[in-house]
Amino acid sequence: MKEITILSGKGGTGKTTIAAALASVAKNAVYCDNDVDAADLHLLFNPTIQEKYDFSSGWAVSIDSEKCNACSLCLQHCRFDAIHQHDNGEIYINSLQCEGCRLCERVCPNDAISSIENTSNHWFISNSRFGTLVHAEMGPGEENSGKLVSQVRKKAKEISQNFNGDFIINDGPPGIGCATIASLSGTNLVLLVIEPTKSGLHDAVRLVELINSFNIETYAVINKFDINKEVVNEIKTFLNESNIPLLAQIPFDEKMVEAMTLGQTIVEYQPESEITEIIKTVWKRLMN
Repeated sequence: MKEITILSGKGGTGKTTIAAALASVAKNAVYCDNDVDAADLHLLFNPTIQEKYDFSSGWAVSIDSEKCNACSLCLQHCRFDAIHQHDNGEIYINSLQCEGCRLCERVCPNDAISSIENTSNHWFISNSRFGTLVHAEMGPGEENSGKLVSQVRKKAKEISQNFNGDFIINDGPPGIGCATIASLSGTNLVLLVIEPTKSGLHDAVRLVELINSFNIETYAVINKFDINKEVVNEIKTFLNESNIPLLAQIPFDEKMVEAMTLGQTIVEYQPESEITEIIKTVWKRLMN
């Protein structure tokens, strides 16, 4: 079983579009959306949810003002500077600064501080026309996206092993944050999607530095290559210097947008198109 993770240095490169297009030609694969902070692979897969699970992202802490005597012990012990005091002496917690370590709860002599688990995050196992999709949904401002990525990847691997799947295709998150690190750990191969813009190249360079620290086999495609051929040359130079094979240059085509508005991949929408042939060629290279 080979696990392929599709990544981009920044958002908007077409990573998910290409991931879904590859799903149209892949066989015997399980799909996993690792972009849990802003999942969108399901928009093209149109899956039917079979199983739903809660995922805890930490603790929400609150102070009972009737029990609190404003002794300030919690304020003194909070290393995240999340506990403050109003001018009237009332102690309060800034939820945006709180890391949910619950030390304040333990040091409070009056049992005035309590906490509950945040369970506004969920992950799903779904059926789709391409196969099984494991995906997730995080609540606004929730944390622990890296742990949630690890959870959905773990489940995707279990499902693939149960029916002797040949591939797991991960639609990874953009950037180089915790979710990306969790997407890279243990994967066999990375397909890097780059757009020909200065920011696209800059962020791809940062991402390759991260990938290199994992020593993972990496390939690249340049999406919408014909919008800026000067930057394309810079990208090719960078890839050559980094020993990253360039599998394809995908042209800009409004038909890609038309396909997405209909909830289809370009392979489904235009099976005889140039881009469809490019996608098939990329997949053949990744299979080897």
